[in-house]
Amino acid sequence: MASAFDRVTDFIAASRSDMIELETLLTSFPALAPENGGQGELEKVTALESWLMAHGVTRLERFDAPDSRVSSGIRPNLIATIPGADDSVRVWIMAHTDVVPVGELSLWRTDPWKVVEKDGKLYGRGVEDNQQGLVAGIFAALSLLKNGITPAHTVKLLFVADEEVGSDYGIKYLLQTQKLFKSEDIIIIPDGGDSQGATIEVAEKNLLWMRVSVHGKQTHGSRPDEGVNAALAGCDLALRLNALETVFDKRDELFEPPYSTFQPTKKEANVPNINTIPGEDVFCMDCRILPCYSLAQVRAEIGACIAAVEKKYGVTVSYTEPQAVESPATPADAPVAVKLAAAIKAVTGVSARPIGIGGGTVGAYLRNAGLNAVVWSRMDETAHQPNEYTVLDNLANDALVLAYVMMNS
Repeated sequence: MASAFDRVTDFIAASRSDMIELETLLTSFPALAPENGGQGELEKVTALESWLMAHGVTRLERFDAPDSRVSSGIRPNLIATIPGADDSVRVWIMAHTDVVPVGELSLWRTDPWKVVEKDGKLYGRGVEDNQQGLVAGIFAALSLLKNGITPAHTVKLLFVADEEVGSDYGIKYLLQTQKLFKSEDIIIIPDGGDSQGATIEVAEKNLLWMRVSVHGKQTHGSRPDEGVNAALAGCDLALRLNALETVFDKRDELFEPPYSTFQPTKKEANVPNINTIPGEDVFCMDCRILPCYSLAQVRAEIGACIAAVEKKYGVTVSYTEPQAVESPATPADAPVAVKLAAAIKAVTGVSARPIGIGGGTVGAYLRNAGLNAVVWSRMDETAHQPNEYTVLDNLANDALVLAYVMMNS
């Protein structure tokens, strides 16, 4: 007689067409935050609820965060529960339902909102970030349900909103308004990894996003003496902020790259014509800082850079922080890290190692709440890129590993 895990393996192997069906359904809803010109996740989550109910996952709860910026007025967070033999500890598989914009459409070889299967891959916006993890978690749970296997502990599939632009209406809302988690819970976030599934993310760099506004005086391009060039001052300030990489210069090989980064990114339009010196200039910075430095230390150096530029050019500078997060690490020997590593080894033969990342995930908010969470998946990391794809073998692999954790935690 086949073992329980053999039956799980067979179920997942036979479910590829259903996985493609669910990926196709989810991708058809552009779940963009209002910051990205969208109406949020409600249509996508409503479709997901219906799909889950139709496939036998009936214990569903919604926690809707109010958001007046979207037409529905809400940003949905959904939990599906698979009862276990013991509810004292829960196994959480946590994915997000929102996606990022497609970017430059001409760079896509297919319609980003329609899944295309080719050479063992699915192409479309969101198919990897984060629908690979979302779908893998669902099929791991279904492999137990459909085979009559009761997990050792209750399994919770959590689908959160708003991860891509700060999580105010997602995990941060849930942590502030609900008591969902226990300190002993096993929390896995399949939202990052490598092509071998050999790394378990236990730490994140501190994250600081800046939107910097430089205020000068507009004038004709031929009379810079009568104005104050905000663009010139902004360029100088961006370079000074970038040079903070030489100030916060420690290295930590847990992370890739193993150093802090201060990178100018988005640049907003100032004047529409060449022969006007701008009086206003706006640019953004994405700063990823090793945890050995606090954001308070960083802000002090930022303040010094701003003061120097204001004095040199006669401008005034202000900035906001669209995101600012610092968090402790999950210990490499925490139960969630140990159990996940054992599952990866048992299913794939890979000995996974703990790492830190520069990218931000919902794990930071959980760790700040005293909860040990890890991030893992086997993926090619095509998130946010044109022609984003997920490898079907990776999706099935993740489902198997997550099912093993559910059965053995």
